[in-house]
Amino acid sequence: MAEGPEPSFCMGPNCLRIPMRLFSLNRERLCERLRAREDVPHNAFVVLQGGEQLQRYCTDSDVLFRQESYFHWLFGVTEADCFGVVEVDTARAILFFPKLPEDYATWLGQIYPLEHFQKKYMAEELHYTNEVAQVLQKKNASMLLTLRGQNTDSGSICREACFEGIGSFKDIINNSILHPEIMECRVIKTPMEIEVLRYTNQISSIAHCEVMRAIRPEMKEFELESLFQHVCYARGGMRHVAYACVCATGHNAATLHYGHAGEPNTKTLRDGDMCLFDMGGEYCCYASDITCSFPCNGKFTEDQKTVYRAVLKANRAVMAVAKPGVCWVDMHKLAETVALEELVRAGLLKGEVEAMMQVRLGAVFMPHGLGHFMGCDTHDVGGYPQGVERIQQPGLKSLRTARVLQEGMCITIEPGIYFIDHLLNKALLEPTQNCFINRDVLQRFRGFGGVRIEDDVVVTSSGVELLTNVPRTVEEIEAWMQRGEKTWPPPHCS
Repeated sequence: MAEGPEPSFCMGPNCLRIPMRLFSLNRERLCERLRAREDVPHNAFVVLQGGEQLQRYCTDSDVLFRQESYFHWLFGVTEADCFGVVEVDTARAILFFPKLPEDYATWLGQIYPLEHFQKKYMAEELHYTNEVAQVLQKKNASMLLTLRGQNTDSGSICREACFEGIGSFKDIINNSILHPEIMECRVIKTPMEIEVLRYTNQISSIAHCEVMRAIRPEMKEFELESLFQHVCYARGGMRHVAYACVCATGHNAATLHYGHAGEPNTKTLRDGDMCLFDMGGEYCCYASDITCSFPCNGKFTEDQKTVYRAVLKANRAVMAVAKPGVCWVDMHKLAETVALEELVRAGLLKGEVEAMMQVRLGAVFMPHGLGHFMGCDTHDVGGYPQGVERIQQPGLKSLRTARVLQEGMCITIEPGIYFIDHLLNKALLEPTQNCFINRDVLQRFRGFGGVRIEDDVVVTSSGVELLTNVPRTVEEIEAWMQRGEKTWPPPHCS
């Protein structure tokens, strides 16, 4: 019988086709690291539990399922309520799927045999989830490596696998070895993973461009959120966005994570408002994270140009020097330095920038970190492994990583300048900081909101590859929004 096409994930004919080899390679990489450890014996097995299908509180309404990220990274399985096992010696995958009741076929569709999933996911063995203990006993496992560790962004502990009969393995379970190893594997992307990230950025960039073209004063912020989601799904097969869309306009742009349930993108755009739209689509559980800032009427005022160009200069300064061996903390400080220099040039600040840096004045205008790892999560794992300490200073303590860059890392570069009233008021009362602030000029920017320019990059052997492709200079944005260009990028720039 002739072999069929290579197993892959694809949402449609115009969407990226992702070979299941991506995940088998991930398994091989993980097992190679585990085999190199003296404390992992032969015949050890990795055991992970996939995400569960949840309902909305006490109702029977299903929450749209999205796979748990570690499980997805290792197996690429889209179904809920599964278990996965990897034999460390061989990197062979054993998948366990729930045995579905007969009426599943009535309500939810065809019940597939296990052979279907074997072909779909390139797994060497398939069983039902009530057979995990039985299978592992037959394998005579010497050690079960389960996943337990802290996510340094959320502070939450990842869920350790728990299956029927696990108690009989209590003497051979180790829940400390796996987490740092699989986490580090996720930090460095393979060429196939980078190709997926290029795609998520391509589609999300197109969606941002469509939003910029469609926006008009008097629209609601949520109308632009809706358009972004539509383009990502219709053009790119992205059923999920990577995080809640931030569609902040006017003073709302001074709220870093605007768009949550208490502030659900409901403001009406006023003519002249500055927009800060932080939105990213997700495909096959791989994220994008792009922020575009622009005036809703398509024409920058002089003050808007000043702030925007300062942020863009900081963004491009980091992009020009980021490469393997560079410390991310130094990149954050570089972005701060450039932004402060531009604010001095604009008359908002006065004095020596070096002295401003010593009193952490930059954190008043950019209280968040410069960027974060990105992959199967928007704020991807691995920012603070053992031995990398968080710096407890304003601004720097918000960095999601303080690591030295390595080839294959995917990271965001997202400097910003914001006029956040309570931070400004605090600085104006602080003698070490208020001496640098021109109060009269600052008053003009009260209510301005903020500007953030966020690009996704992959660290290469000699620099970075820019994945995001949207209008960035003042001139590019105005030309695009005023329909001077029909496609982005323009033919003469592509």
